[in-house]
Amino acid sequence: MRAAVFEGNGRLVLTERPEPKIVKATDVLLRVQGVGICGTDLHILQVPPAHPARLGIIQGHEFTGEVVEVGSGVREFSPGDQVLVDPHPGCGQCSYCRDGYPDQCSTLIASSGEPGHPGTIGIFSDGGFATHVRVPFYGLYKLRTRVPTHLAALAEPLACVLHSVGKLGVKPGDAVVVLGAGPIGCIFTAVLKAAGASRLIVSEPSAFRRERAQKCGATRVVDPTKEDLAKVVREETGDGADFVVEAVGPLLVTAMQLARFGGTVLQFGHDELVEPKVPMKDIIKKELTIRGGFIGRFSFSRVARILESGELPLEVVVTHRIPLADIHKGIELLRKQLALKVVVEP
Repeated sequence: MRAAVFEGNGRLVLTERPEPKIVKATDVLLRVQGVGICGTDLHILQVPPAHPARLGIIQGHEFTGEVVEVGSGVREFSPGDQVLVDPHPGCGQCSYCRDGYPDQCSTLIASSGEPGHPGTIGIFSDGGFATHVRVPFYGLYKLRTRVPTHLAALAEPLACVLHSVGKLGVKPGDAVVVLGAGPIGCIFTAVLKAAGASRLIVSEPSAFRRERAQKCGATRVVDPTKEDLAKVVREETGDGADFVVEAVGPLLVTAMQLARFGGTVLQFGHDELVEPKVPMKDIIKKELTIRGGFIGRFSFSRVARILESGELPLEVVVTHRIPLADIHKGIELLRKQLALKVVVEP
C-alpha cells in the first residue's frame, strides 16, 4: 500500500509499505477513510523538530475508517462499521490507566521511547497516512449514524477540545477570549459558543482564519498586528475575560494579561520549544487559575454523538480534501496559512 513515512529531519516520504495484518486477538484492521493533517504533524516535520516521533513510522493520528477485519477476541465491531479512533488508547491495566489517566499509560510511554510521551498511534506507531492501519479495538468508537468522512476525521481534535472545555466550566453569559483561529482555535470557538459563551473574542492575524472563526461563532475577531487586543477585550468585557484559551503555543503571558481578576487561562497550544518567562506577580495578584489541556481523555463517546447530530459548524473547519499523493501540497498550504484543516482521503 502507499503510505507517508516519517524519515527524520523534516522528511515525510511517500513510499510502499506492506498492508498490515491482524496479529493479536484484540486487533482491528481499518480501511482509512479520512485523516487530518495536524499541527503536531507540522511540528514533527519542523527542523529542528518541535515534537518527537519515531523514525520509520507512518504518520497521521487524526483519522477515521471502516472496519475490514477483526481479531478473534473482538466482539464489539464488525466489518463495515464506521469508527472513530482514539490514537492514545492506553493499555487499561497500568496504574495510570486504572487511575483515569490513559494519556500517561506506562505501556504506551515505554513503547514511545520518549520519557513523558505516550506511544500515540501515528507518532510512535503506524498511523493513518495510508490506505489501511491496524489498531487495538479498545481505541475505537462506533458511529451509529453515517457521518461524512471529512467530518469524522475531526474526532481526535474535537475530543481534545471537549476534554479541555470540560475543565473550564464555561457557563451561559461568560466572556471568553481564544488566541489563535487555526483548526483547534476554531473548534474551541464552536464548542464554547455551544456551551453558552456570550462574548467570544478570537485573536488571529490571518484574515482568512478570522473569517472562519466568525462562522464558528466568534462575536468579535481581532487582528492583533493592527489592533490593541487588550483594549478590545476591556471594551468587550469591562475588566477582562472570564476565560482565555491559548491555542497557539507561545502566548501564555498574553493570555494571563487578558484574564480578569480570578479568571482562568487554558494553555492548550503545544510547542515543546517554547519556554515563556511567566510573571508570577500576575498569577498571585490576579488570583489566576492556569490549566493545561492535552488530549481527549474519555471524550470520544460524546464526540460520536456530536458528530452524528451535526450540531457544530464543523464544515467550516475543513477547507481542503486531498488524496494521499498530494499530502505535501496540503502541508505547504498549512505552513502558509492558506488552509484551516486539510483532510487526506487515502
